[in-house]
Amino acid sequence: MSHSDTLLRVDKISISFGGLAVLTDVNLKVDEGELVGLIGPNGAGKSTLFNVISSIYKPDTGDVFLKGKKITGIAPHKLCRMGISRTYQLVKTFNKMTALENVMVGAIYGHKHGGSDAKTRAIDAMSLVGIEDKQNILVSHLTLSDRRLVEVARSLASSPLVTLLDEPMAGLNVSEIKTLLTVIKRAREERKISILWVEHKVDAIFRTCDRVAVLNYGAKIADGKPEEIAKDSKVIEAYLGESLTRN
Repeated sequence: MSHSDTLLRVDKISISFGGLAVLTDVNLKVDEGELVGLIGPNGAGKSTLFNVISSIYKPDTGDVFLKGKKITGIAPHKLCRMGISRTYQLVKTFNKMTALENVMVGAIYGHKHGGSDAKTRAIDAMSLVGIEDKQNILVSHLTLSDRRLVEVARSLASSPLVTLLDEPMAGLNVSEIKTLLTVIKRAREERKISILWVEHKVDAIFRTCDRVAVLNYGAKIADGKPEEIAKDSKVIEAYLGESLTRN
């Protein structure tokens, strides 16, 4: 793709906490319609990078761009309106609201539509992730795995240009993982949503993504097609010798 196809770009992002460097000079991009996996050992800086992109953290140096426009430091709710949605490693749902009401938050405050037909779009997103039958249940009464799916549905209901998925498979069983993989593929293929996906289930990343980037100790050590990354000696070493293969 040409440079004009780049949807999301992070440029030389560095951030430290208490003198400890968490990200160092990280460059990364997601092109329009692209599904990019972001992997790395625990503590590599993956969630921190998501927090920089979504303006929860302000980087010490570097900038974030959406469709070529600098968005560094723009308030998270404004970023959602601009087309960036996300999920969280630790699920963040409104537990005193129903599942449908949670997903409607994304539909109302997300990209493009505002409040128009929010309920319809919320139900559609819940159907996409397979939880439409739970729409009237209080989220506090749902299992962790269902709350995670509510969060994914809320992200998709915002009609994003790009969504950041932070370990959405954590806590899911085999059947739920299969469903979520289908959701991720359909979001990209049918809804043209670009996706940046952090996941520790590396086999799913390698089977599904167009491209994979790897962080280790806050630095990007590799970025390329899954079959290239699987053979990269630096990546294999970062995963303590685990073999990364695409089956």
